[in-house]
Amino acid sequence: MPKKAVTKKVIKKPKKVKKPQEVLELEEVKPQDVAVEVIEAESKDKKEKYFQAVGRRKESVAIVRLYTKKSGDMVEEEKALVTVNNKDYGQYFLDKNLQLVVESPLRKLKSLNRFKATVMTHGGGLAGQADAVKHGLSRALVLFDINFRKKLKKAGFLTRDSRIKERRKYGLKKARKSPQWQKR
Repeated sequence: MPKKAVTKKVIKKPKKVKKPQEVLELEEVKPQDVAVEVIEAESKDKKEKYFQAVGRRKESVAIVRLYTKKSGDMVEEEKALVTVNNKDYGQYFLDKNLQLVVESPLRKLKSLNRFKATVMTHGGGLAGQADAVKHGLSRALVLFDINFRKKLKKAGFLTRDSRIKERRKYGLKKARKSPQWQKR
């Protein structure tokens, strides 16, 4: 018995008609306003030179940009110019010990007020992030001047602390914890 050809009807939906966009009214621009915008744009185009490095610790990653300090930068006594995630490092790391960890590469080189650094960090906890910032800052300082390497290497700041969480194995609850076993 021959099969009959089956035809499908395709129903097309009507296309949506785009509404005409409203005509935007332009405000009058005064010549003095234009001059101010041009000056601001020129200052933004002048990019500061920086040295970028990545520091890591456990699950934390810190991207560090190291600038040389300008004369206009405000500095307090015995405090580094480091911003972490758009906050001062003193506000981001509230614990004094973590603040000392972040400053430690600059303190070792006795150049606490000589540099300015911006850091973007994520992952892990605060202690891991502080160590990641220390590692990244040390690497950036070596990029700035290769002579810093000897002191920083001797202090152990350039060594990446490779201790990370061990992976989970099949048949176990965690990396090494096994399920409860009943003798009888």
